[in-house]
Amino acid sequence: MSESFPRKIGKYRILRELGRGGQCTVYLGHDPFTRRTVAVKVAPPAMLSDPVAGGRFRNRFLKEASLAGRLDHPHIVKIFDAVLDDDIGYIVMEYVSGGSLRQFCSVAKLLPVEKVVEIAFKCCQALDYANRHGVIHRDIKPANIMIHGDMDIKIADFGAAQFTLGDHTLFLGLVGSPAYMSPEQIRESEQTFKTDLYSLGVVMYELLTGRLPFLAENDFSLTYKIVNEEPVPIRVLRPDVPVSVEAIVQRAMAKEEAQRFASWEEFAAALAATFGQFRSALAPLGEAEKFNIMRRLAFFRDFSDVELWEVLHFCYWRKFPAGRVLMKEGRIGSGIFLVVSGKVQSSRQGRSLGALGT
Repeated sequence: MSESFPRKIGKYRILRELGRGGQCTVYLGHDPFTRRTVAVKVAPPAMLSDPVAGGRFRNRFLKEASLAGRLDHPHIVKIFDAVLDDDIGYIVMEYVSGGSLRQFCSVAKLLPVEKVVEIAFKCCQALDYANRHGVIHRDIKPANIMIHGDMDIKIADFGAAQFTLGDHTLFLGLVGSPAYMSPEQIRESEQTFKTDLYSLGVVMYELLTGRLPFLAENDFSLTYKIVNEEPVPIRVLRPDVPVSVEAIVQRAMAKEEAQRFASWEEFAAALAATFGQFRSALAPLGEAEKFNIMRRLAFFRDFSDVELWEVLHFCYWRKFPAGRVLMKEGRIGSGIFLVVSGKVQSSRQGRSLGALGT
């Protein structure tokens, strides 16, 4: 990475270069007003003024910038600010320090199957939220899924996004990364949320096996295979993957949209149904499994997914043996307790008041 970089962009003090991707450069910056660390994505002036490619580039850049403040979800990178003038363009985003899932797409660095399932579950929640706000990502790939904290994820780069109008999609040509494109993207036909669903299936395939489902010497051969051929079954490449997980990926990557999951909720539910296969009775619950348990509780019925993720991130989970006293009469409580499994016996002055369930 270059040692030469601008010391200031707009009001943001630039600390160092983070990387270069596509046609943009991303810098680590500091916002002096909010006192937070941010990522500043800068468009090259030459690209903005290019008489041939400039219009298409500006449209993509403006599309991503227009999402500032529009999508607020714990698994989507937040966009705080954006500027696009004749000679300068930059987008200020949440800084995510862990890199992308690209680093786990080789055979030597494969993630555990249960972690891949949890990541896909979180992506389902985020992409469902985006779809309900009229946004189809259209470029889901490991490089656009960032890692935050202990393998938490945040989806980034909505530059290829499509904004929906009613039940239909406004189409603006072939965009995205060929290896992750759905058959309908390649055919340049109308696209719905199911194009993201297909791409997420490809991401799962790659994270599980360390290779893409379709390999070819050029884009023409690659797109032909995506439309007309079937990939090598996952369990041929990695036998420890459960049959149920292989079936989920196969359905997500179905050639025909009607054969894929009917909704993001259905996709997420299929993933959640596999959680129990990976965990022993003593192992702690994963975040996605906790979220799924909370989603089923009547107490959280009116909570949005965003609110539920917030609760999940500040609460504690404890498992108690039978007979343990949790609270004693006469003591002042310091928290709210929710029973997610099992029963709690309540009594007052030695007299039973009954049992509390979930």
